[in-house]
Amino acid sequence: MSNIKTKQLQILTDIQLVWDFMVDIYEPHCANGAAAPYFEYAITSTWMDKAYLHLDRFWMDGDRVVGFVFTESSPTNIHFSLRPGYEELADEMMEYADRSFPDFGDGRELTLFPGQEALIKAAKKRGYQMVYDNVDLLFDFKKSKLSYELPDGFRFVDLSKIDTSKIDTLKLAKCIWGGFNEEELGPFENGDRRNPEMPWDPYRAYNGIVSSTIAPPPHSTYEYNVIIENKQGDYVCFSGMWWVAQNKLAYMEPLCTVPQYRKMGLAAAALTQHYRRLKELGAEYMTGGGNDFYRKIGYGDEIHWTHWRK
Repeated sequence: MSNIKTKQLQILTDIQLVWDFMVDIYEPHCANGAAAPYFEYAITSTWMDKAYLHLDRFWMDGDRVVGFVFTESSPTNIHFSLRPGYEELADEMMEYADRSFPDFGDGRELTLFPGQEALIKAAKKRGYQMVYDNVDLLFDFKKSKLSYELPDGFRFVDLSKIDTSKIDTLKLAKCIWGGFNEEELGPFENGDRRNPEMPWDPYRAYNGIVSSTIAPPPHSTYEYNVIIENKQGDYVCFSGMWWVAQNKLAYMEPLCTVPQYRKMGLAAAALTQHYRRLKELGAEYMTGGGNDFYRKIGYGDEIHWTHWRK
């Protein structure tokens, strides 16, 4: 493939390039690489090490992206997206990843999907072995339905018309602070980035969700988020949603419930709200996590993320 050129990622100009490529090669079980929101969500996150983004690389056939090697959190954790028909590039992409990304003395970890057979072969050639895998469950709108009602004493916050004046970002941040068990680090009020013992900043409302302190991701669809509040008006459950119409994909991320309100059916009701809204728009799949909760409410298909190290 002598006509293939490479290009390093330039984050301020290439977000759309990444998005269009990942949307174009999307396959529900990630046989060609992760869904488009996966990368964009990370870019606006607080956990991603952005100092090494210049190492992310495209493979281009003319103006068309055919391959992409990138990191999502640590620069030692490397991901691959490859357009079908360009499997011959797998060895070159793997060689670049193995040579160019840092290992910090602890080795690199590759994240690959079972359908990425050419890349898996190239990884094995370089001495990588699968060390573990994790499973995310996938909801198939054609096979199942969700019909969990909101318990008495709770209501959905109206997000039909996004207006930051109607969303209390501090309450949302506090909900997610508790929902992801960050309370173990200390009280929410002390969760300030100026405090070195509090590395996560709750006041950014989890990656800038409906927040004025961070620009929202270009393809975010906050109008499809779900927030549940109690009688006192406290936000107690949150479910984020990226609606990718081209892929008929409801990419749910993140989902959390404040600890004292768990096992009351709030998360199932939030996902049902997503289901009802997005089914009308033609959604075929909705992503979820890997715990048994998702399987119990109707998720069935599995996405396997395999992890490889030398």
